[in-house]
Amino acid sequence: MDASVPAEQPGQGEPGLEPSAVDPSRVDASLVDASLVDAGEIARRLEVDVTTGLSTDEAARRLAADGPNALRTVRPVPGWRKILAQFQDPLIYLLLVATAVSIGAWLIEGAAGLPVDAIVIAAIVILNAVLGFVQEARADNAVAALATMTAASSTVLRGGLLTTVPSTELVRGDLLVLGEGDSVGADARLTEATALRIAEASLTGESQSVTKDPRTLPAAVGLGDRLNMVFKATAVSEGVGRAVVTGTGMDTEVGVIATMLDSTQAHPTPLQDEISHIGKLLSMVVIAIALVVMLTIVLAQGVSTPADFVTVFLLGVSLAVAAVPEGLPAILSVILSIGVQRMARQNAVVKSLKSVETLGSASVICCDKTGTLTRNEMTIQRVLTASGRVEVTGVGYRPEGEVRHGGAPLTDPALRYETQLVLGAGSLAGNAQLAERDGEWEIQGDPTEAAFLVAAAKLEGTTVHMARFDRLGEMPFTSERKMMSTLHQERSDGSLRIFSKGAPDVLLHRCTRLQVGETIVPLDDESRRRLLADIQELSAQAFRTLGVAYSSADENTAPLDEADERDLIYAGVVGIIDPPRDEVTAAIAEAHRADVRVVMITGDHPGTAARIASDLGIDRPGATALSGADLDRLDEAGLREAVRGTSVFARVSPRHKLRIVDALQANGDIVAMTGDGVNDAPALKSADIGVAMGITGTEVTKESAKMILVDDNFATIVAAVRAGRVILDNIKKFLRYLLSSNMGEVLTVFLGVLLAGVLGLTGASTETVVLPLLVTQILWINLVTDSGPALAMGVDPEIDDVMARPPRRITDRAIDRRMWVGIMSTGLVMAMVTLATIDLFLPGGLLPALDPGSDGLTVARTAGFTTLVFAQLFNTLNARSESTSAFHRLFVNRWLWGAILLAVLLQVAVVQLPVLQAAFGTASMDPLHWLVCVGMASLVLWVEELRKRMLRSLGRA
Repeated sequence: MDASVPAEQPGQGEPGLEPSAVDPSRVDASLVDASLVDAGEIARRLEVDVTTGLSTDEAARRLAADGPNALRTVRPVPGWRKILAQFQDPLIYLLLVATAVSIGAWLIEGAAGLPVDAIVIAAIVILNAVLGFVQEARADNAVAALATMTAASSTVLRGGLLTTVPSTELVRGDLLVLGEGDSVGADARLTEATALRIAEASLTGESQSVTKDPRTLPAAVGLGDRLNMVFKATAVSEGVGRAVVTGTGMDTEVGVIATMLDSTQAHPTPLQDEISHIGKLLSMVVIAIALVVMLTIVLAQGVSTPADFVTVFLLGVSLAVAAVPEGLPAILSVILSIGVQRMARQNAVVKSLKSVETLGSASVICCDKTGTLTRNEMTIQRVLTASGRVEVTGVGYRPEGEVRHGGAPLTDPALRYETQLVLGAGSLAGNAQLAERDGEWEIQGDPTEAAFLVAAAKLEGTTVHMARFDRLGEMPFTSERKMMSTLHQERSDGSLRIFSKGAPDVLLHRCTRLQVGETIVPLDDESRRRLLADIQELSAQAFRTLGVAYSSADENTAPLDEADERDLIYAGVVGIIDPPRDEVTAAIAEAHRADVRVVMITGDHPGTAARIASDLGIDRPGATALSGADLDRLDEAGLREAVRGTSVFARVSPRHKLRIVDALQANGDIVAMTGDGVNDAPALKSADIGVAMGITGTEVTKESAKMILVDDNFATIVAAVRAGRVILDNIKKFLRYLLSSNMGEVLTVFLGVLLAGVLGLTGASTETVVLPLLVTQILWINLVTDSGPALAMGVDPEIDDVMARPPRRITDRAIDRRMWVGIMSTGLVMAMVTLATIDLFLPGGLLPALDPGSDGLTVARTAGFTTLVFAQLFNTLNARSESTSAFHRLFVNRWLWGAILLAVLLQVAVVQLPVLQAAFGTASMDPLHWLVCVGMASLVLWVEELRKRMLRSLGRA
């Protein structure tokens, strides 16, 4: 808390402690309003050197003492409460009532032996609860793992080196290094700032970014007016700065707010809503069917004793429980979580499970060029000056290569001087760092600025020349200015220089002189036209161009402002290439095959953008790009029409990106949008799927996005779209399987009761109530065949070619009419083969008995019970595709075969083991019985294969 703030400002301090009452030598920096104390004094109290930052060891010690820089989270739900929650379901209540009724009937009848039915039902309820608990825990763990992947990071100075650390590891005394697009990781006192503006709307509600100033405030002010402070959960909109961390975790201002917030309930996704709707609909339908079955038994079979009524009631309850896939929500969460983790291993981190639905439906991918379609290894390959042009060899950030002229090493004195000036001034007018670590060259900062450092290292003497200057100030680059400048002092004579770089056309507009060798001449119109022609030529060759200029400055220049960026001396222009990634062309072709458009939206020159788009197959050769100026001339209707046929947009601003996304969505497209800068955040948030760059992306962009590309690679987006489609396919697989199998159980009991006399059931038993399956057998089927195979189908590899069809529309139903027809027909086939198997082992039915007189009702019922289990296991193979043969890629899913094998072993055990025979009313079967069960159950597979073949022949697959 800020002890020095007067009491009349609630939440800002403790009463009675005025700033004048604080003894600076005795009060820790975290206990005072740091905005009222000099930045140097804050650093002294926190025992940190602002030139080197904390040491790594000291930061670790403070982290251990103070804890992580994280807000207090909602206390996790205890395990025992999660287990109890598994019993909070109307169908479970019915089972518990059924258990009580069964025990009551057992007591009424004399309590002879054990209440087997009650014990079995109770055991199944408990086992079902355990399975549900495990499934939910697995989903929670998967989501927690994803949360760690998307954690924010901060740049700090530790031990004199710039280091990127997770924001949770920030400690008091850390020296934050802030740049445009960064998310502020903790509350901190500014020590320096250059054109620094912070977006604090998330904390103060102020819509405009706040200009920051490190000067000490004269008096306590409100949070929004503490101009020398930065706060956790805000964002740098422009400029640069450094600040000493004064508060972390719950000791930050956002931590104060967090204590006042209640946890919010996450809204279900459209798919989850639909599955919930299906579950409720099935519940009502099946309960109605169960009541009809119960009434039919009572009327048709003359139920009269309490035991008979108990039997009928238990049957109705078990039928309802077996028919409704109450585990759907848990299975859905597990499958989505597993699928999302698989995507994360492929460098696509999806922050929210619900985003997978939209990802599989994307019809347009809007992406930037640099770093996404290209390698993000900016390389200067051309330098054009007044005396000619040179080539720079080598690719990437390893400073290996040379500067050549006309195919030979550069020797011309004038051209060498100009080239050295361009590369040196361009390097000084930047903030990037280049360092070798463990044999690999790494950059810290903007890749374009790093390209100057690499090129400068390839021209002998340039880095030595750069070392003569000390930096004094900066006018940072912004998307509006399209240039930046730095102020330097030469050590030898104390003279001041301004070095500038930026868009060549913008920079030329500010230049009045031209560097020719070691001479400076006026920049006339003819020279200006020639230079612009050179720039256009580079752009036409797909080079990104940056101009470099400089000027002398006087002692009154500091601090640097825009007025100083006039009357510059033009030094030259560089051509920078970012080579396309090798895999992008194939990925774009794959996207087009999937009927997904790829739209390039870039700030680069239209000629560069069009050339790259043509080379990659985004657009046809010769197609033109629409520029931001073109978009400004279009109204909303015109823009909607323009985006239908345009695939390349160049020289656009962030507001143009937002307009393009909105126009595509207005046309009915589902838009995935990539971005890396803070100004991309609005477009990413507006898009259906915002995709942030994991390497070059700012923290604000990552927070706004729904997906993060770990490798900044466009091919990863296409792979993620494929993965999203596969996940949706797998969800449909387990829905198809569960619903058709459960329908088979319902129809088996319903038709078995209605046709009991026809099938020979009535004549084979002296019981008043004769059922095709016992209550415990129905519950066993539900337990053995539901969860395992359904979960295994959730990780099924791609069976159908998901990229050979158009995107799924977001309004499409997960279960459409054709799927419902398949569910009903498969359920009917299951019921028919089950009842036919029972009939085969009973005399007096429709079919002649295989061995008249040797089999009784128990054996026949066991055979029917086993046939239904096996039929559902065969149905797992059917459900993997609605139209492709079950034999296509039959053995690719080892988890599915493991689930099938486990179910078979459990079924053999329940039939053959005496202890389970007593519990489930089964009898041992000989090889003939087993062979018949397998053969009859396989008819489910063959009938479905015939239906799929007909669909394929009719062209409906």
